[in-house]
Amino acid sequence: MIPLSDTTALILAGGRGSRMGGVDKGLQNFNGVPLALHTLLRLQMQDSGPLAQVMINANRNLAAYEAFGAAVWPDVLADYAGPLAGFLTGLERCETPYLVTTPCDTPLFPMDLVARLAQAMHEQDADIAMVVAPEPGAQNGTDQPVVRPQPVFCLLQVDLLESLAQFTHAGGRKIDAWTAQHKVALVPFDLPTDDPRAFFNANTLAELQSLQR
Repeated sequence: MIPLSDTTALILAGGRGSRMGGVDKGLQNFNGVPLALHTLLRLQMQDSGPLAQVMINANRNLAAYEAFGAAVWPDVLADYAGPLAGFLTGLERCETPYLVTTPCDTPLFPMDLVARLAQAMHEQDADIAMVVAPEPGAQNGTDQPVVRPQPVFCLLQVDLLESLAQFTHAGGRKIDAWTAQHKVALVPFDLPTDDPRAFFNANTLAELQSLQR
């Protein structure tokens, strides 16, 4: 089994926040706490024990993020290159064998997130473990919700750094195109006890307010 003490977490807060009107999404409040800080606290309280470290990937307002008590690193790629730029930054800075990534705008992710990803990676001898979860509001013609990969929720082996560096330096930006090059364990979070809103991400201020209610 992969111990959490061998795992560093990375909060992805480096986006433009375009659908929120350009505001810095990680600094918007959720129940009175900035989203990125809420995410950091949730990572620190994971069920299976403490992670080695929590880092934040941000590209503006760095001092505000540093005030949360975590190391803050901007993208190593220019021009807001997307989540893979955050992955690359995290892998370059990670000092443990494993890196788990979470976005800053999904405040209800499970308290057993890291443990379940780690278990699947271990059991399937995978390079990457990725969340698969119900898509809120989406149905496939039945009463069952559509289940889709959530690729910004990943557990990565740090040895993937060279692969990702080559992929991004060649202009690659799509997560699924890169992960397809490796063995991926898809980890379902659709048990009856799982919160169906666990992976709902707030892209607009209205969605964030709705999630608070």
